[in-house]
Amino acid sequence: MTQLPGLLDTEAIRKDFPILDRQVHDGKKLVYLDNAATSQTPRQVLDVLSEYYELHNANVHRGVHVLAEEATALYEGARDKVAAFINAPSRDEVIFTKNASESLNLVANMLGWADEPYRVDSETEIVITEMEHHSNIVPWQLLSQRTGAKLKWFGLTDDGRLDLSNIEQVITEKTKVVSFVLVSNILGTVNPVEAIIRRAQQVGALVVVDASQAAPHMTLDVQALQADFVAFTGHKMCGPTGIGVLWGRQELLEDLPPFLGGGEMIETVSMHSSTYAPAPHKFEAGTPPIAQAVGLGAAVDYLTSIGMDNIARHEHVVTEYAVRRLLEVPGLRIIGPTTAEDRGAAISFTLGDIHPHDVGQVLDEEGIAVRVGHHCARPVCLRYGIPATTRASFYLYSTPAEVDALVEGLEHVRNFFG
Repeated sequence: MTQLPGLLDTEAIRKDFPILDRQVHDGKKLVYLDNAATSQTPRQVLDVLSEYYELHNANVHRGVHVLAEEATALYEGARDKVAAFINAPSRDEVIFTKNASESLNLVANMLGWADEPYRVDSETEIVITEMEHHSNIVPWQLLSQRTGAKLKWFGLTDDGRLDLSNIEQVITEKTKVVSFVLVSNILGTVNPVEAIIRRAQQVGALVVVDASQAAPHMTLDVQALQADFVAFTGHKMCGPTGIGVLWGRQELLEDLPPFLGGGEMIETVSMHSSTYAPAPHKFEAGTPPIAQAVGLGAAVDYLTSIGMDNIARHEHVVTEYAVRRLLEVPGLRIIGPTTAEDRGAAISFTLGDIHPHDVGQVLDEEGIAVRVGHHCARPVCLRYGIPATTRASFYLYSTPAEVDALVEGLEHVRNFFG
């Protein structure tokens, strides 16, 4: 079964991704289902990266020679593209980092060093959720250990959704910041952001959203979202590694202190004190990931040309088909929502008592690339009493035929282990 209504023209799209033509393990056709970890990169982005290094490579902002001016224009042009992609009110609200983890750490450290009314201290509380990636757990643990703030979290229901039944007890008048994932990287759950943000706003808490699994797959409108900070990363959305984004509300970026010090983020420096440049440069110390930002701008162009609504529709169709087919596999248990509604394109599962690492190895021998482990979300595995999961994750170039190949590969796994 390969024809389903709502699919993109994957035959045409896949021609943009040279790696998808690879054969592995003695001629097995590569079936790449590890997109939640890293997506593949189209020729359009590869060509832009190559052209940058071949013709425009230089450091940005302070040079007066032609290469520096060209590199600066390309780098800042990428900021314009990202701002438009997420509907940011101002380009100056877009900060380039090296990944979403750095973006989240940046926010946590800013709030730890901030003056009132933003300071996190021993009289305040931080709220996260049990389904977070470690990158949205550990920074807040470190901040709570350093400041004495109380760390609280929302638990999970048996079907892989946030338990918000006690939302008024979790988010209280003492809550200073609420940080949560928009789409879970392990469960695939799309979270009810409106309810969480509404409650956070009632008590005056800042809202931080990890959109790493959302920005590549759906329209991300930071104005409609109404969060205070949003983090995502380039390598999951057809861009290069080494580039992430932090969007923050302009007034917050003006008031909060920088996290890193060095070149470019300053206005004046003496041996006694320094003053800082306006945002975004206040938060981009040192030589930034120039080529990577340019590559991210090209990835934004590529995704925009296809249309984020079209990508979301395609993934919904593929994911719905995958859920249905996987539930037909004897002994398979999906960890997370078992319907395609309110879920993203990552599906984690266990297969009887076969360890996920064994599942992944046998699938790899069939040319099928999946992710195994706890996916940097170990508290989720602890919640459901499992050591790890196998995760298949889809993207704009994924096809129902690849889902069929996965199901067939799982039959090989079952036969191999008896």
